[in-house]
Amino acid sequence: MAADPWLVLGAAAIEAAVGYPRRLHAVVPHPVAWTGWALRGLDRTFNRGGDFGRRLAGLATLLIVVGAAGGVGYALDRALTGWGLVLAALVGSLGLAARSLYDHVGAVRRALAADDLEAARAAVGMIVGRDTAGLDRQGVAAAALESLAESFNDGVVAPLFWFLVAGLAGLFAYKAVNTADSVIGHREAPYRDFGWAAARTDDLMNLIPARIAGALIALVAGRGWATMFRDAPRHASPNAGWPEAAMAGALGVRLGGVATYDGVAYQRPTFGDGAPPSPRDLRRGLGLYLRACGLLAAGLALGGFAWPR
Repeated sequence: MAADPWLVLGAAAIEAAVGYPRRLHAVVPHPVAWTGWALRGLDRTFNRGGDFGRRLAGLATLLIVVGAAGGVGYALDRALTGWGLVLAALVGSLGLAARSLYDHVGAVRRALAADDLEAARAAVGMIVGRDTAGLDRQGVAAAALESLAESFNDGVVAPLFWFLVAGLAGLFAYKAVNTADSVIGHREAPYRDFGWAAARTDDLMNLIPARIAGALIALVAGRGWATMFRDAPRHASPNAGWPEAAMAGALGVRLGGVATYDGVAYQRPTFGDGAPPSPRDLRRGLGLYLRACGLLAAGLALGGFAWPR
């Protein structure tokens, strides 16, 4: 069932205010960690056999995890009414990551501002999968901006979209799919077949949100539309290119290009026509991110006023 926009906005406000405190995480790990543990256990149990068998096992794994997460969300949707909606907003905030993303990218920006390249590399290594030891200041800024743009969708827009469309059930199902894509949705063995269903489902669930995320970035910047429409299809992912290309166009910089993973250099497509980003561009990107989050919140508030009572 669709959620009241005010409930979704309330969850977003709670997460923006307090996030998921580290001290709490040390005692009670974030629910996404529980999903990751379940996926790794199912991976060890079922990821074996031939290609077709692995695909079936991967599909079963996805259905188990998403069914469990969505089922819990559905039960909470039915149970939390009236004053229980306050608890629903609190629970819903667990599926969002706007504050966490800002804090992580902000740590990179502060390290660069202090001219501490080693600390900047360590900080950006917390949010990207590429090798960071050889990155210069521009490379660190580019990696952080790419992660900021892509995670704006994965951690903010898409969770809010599915929360709004299908309540806590939709939010929890999306987070389960997105986590499954991160854990097993890889193209390399032994996940090429086992993670196929997770990767394709994640692509499908992000199809609309990713384009909304790109549009929000371009809207608040007042530019970047042409770059987004031109360059987004270059990305290997059907979705990640939209917010990344929008960010590149909005800032007038070039993102993408060569990146190293496990010691192997890969030539990725580029987005935008400008120079590689500087640490100053990272600060500007964070400003765009905050404004895009504000615009998204304003849209939820407008939806709340229009919501039938």
